Amino acid sequence: MKSSKPEKVRNINEKTLICSLDIGKGAHQAYFKAPNGRDIKPFGVHNFRKSFGKFWMRLSQFKREHKLEEVVIGFESTGPYAEPLFHYLRKKPVKLVQINPMHSKRLKELTGNSPNKTDRKDPRVIADVISLGHALTLVVPEGPAADLRRLTQARERAIKRRTAALNQLQDLIFVIFPEFLSIMKGISTKTAFHLIKKYPTPQSIVALGVESLTMLVRKVSRGRFGQQRAEELFNGAKSSIGIQEGKRSILLEIEYLVSQIGADNRFIANLEEQMENHLKKIPYSHSILSIKGIGIITVAGLIGEVGDFKKFHTIPEIMKLAGLDLYEVSSGKHRGQRRISKRGRPLMRKLLFFAAINVVKSNGIMHERYQQMLQRGMPKVKALIAISRKVLKLIFAIARDNTVYIENYGNKQHLKLAA
Repeated sequence: MKSSKPEKVRNINEKTLICSLDIGKGAHQAYFKAPNGRDIKPFGVHNFRKSFGKFWMRLSQFKREHKLEEVVIGFESTGPYAEPLFHYLRKKPVKLVQINPMHSKRLKELTGNSPNKTDRKDPRVIADVISLGHALTLVVPEGPAADLRRLTQARERAIKRRTAALNQLQDLIFVIFPEFLSIMKGISTKTAFHLIKKYPTPQSIVALGVESLTMLVRKVSRGRFGQQRAEELFNGAKSSIGIQEGKRSILLEIEYLVSQIGADNRFIANLEEQMENHLKKIPYSHSILSIKGIGIITVAGLIGEVGDFKKFHTIPEIMKLAGLDLYEVSSGKHRGQRRISKRGRPLMRKLLFFAAINVVKSNGIMHERYQQMLQRGMPKVKALIAISRKVLKLIFAIARDNTVYIENYGNKQHLKLAA
């Protein structure tokens, strides 16, 4: 099973065996159901090859006993716990599908007229959802796209760790040297971080002296800061209201956080380098990069999330994957507002939202369109989401048609077939 785009699975016929799995960390609950209603009691499948083998033997036996020809195996969209079993089953003659947890939650209450949730009940509900034809084939990135998905996810986690460490570091600096934050406008700049690493206390800044401090900030900031900023920092250190009690212990944690942030910075840089290398292996990636305001990280992340843009045939398909498809709740004379479903991949929406911020800047390719939306009274966030949809449409068209983006002198954009 090597599908790279999600499609509705509706061909559940009288010769199809439905196997559903309720995924767990230690063990999964498996359930088999034949079209005639015959089934077996849910049983556990542990995360060991031997247990996987026993599961496959039971499934094959059930298939033979009921003279079935096809096998559909489904589970809820979940975290990493399904991946070992999923990759084991990819090599088998089965169709792997996933269902939206929202669908199983709603159908669960119809089963026995109760919201009761148990490991025995869940796989039966999943099987019912598959029977109704509401399952989707899995999006499976392969080759460089698979690497890009892993690298993008690793980068997201590293950025989250770094942000948490920076927040903790800022809190500690405020305790021992509160003036530093107002003078240096935070701690995330290269100059501020270098000073915290080498001279984290007011006493160390005073001991350095104005002249040496001036030379240091001028060198690290490459001329952006000079004597005036150095004098402000020196005077702030001389009259600092930072605490003294427990300072040694605080400095110990500051040293650790500075080391952690530095390691995260190096790791993120390494990930981004690897992302760029893998991106070069995807032929149409350079076409997407021709869009002004769309960078390597965005393109790498989107391809990792989508798998392969060329596997999609229509814009609604790709919109649904991103969760940017529109819906409204209307009844009678009431017409509801149109909103995005948010039922797709959240990281994909995040990447497109930041791409929208770039393309609506003063020299951006969609600046005028964005300004028109604001003039019509559209809220900024809603306008940026609308631009996100337009960016995705543009990327989809460029990847599909093997085109490059060109902006002419009249500031009218058009597509030109790549040579």
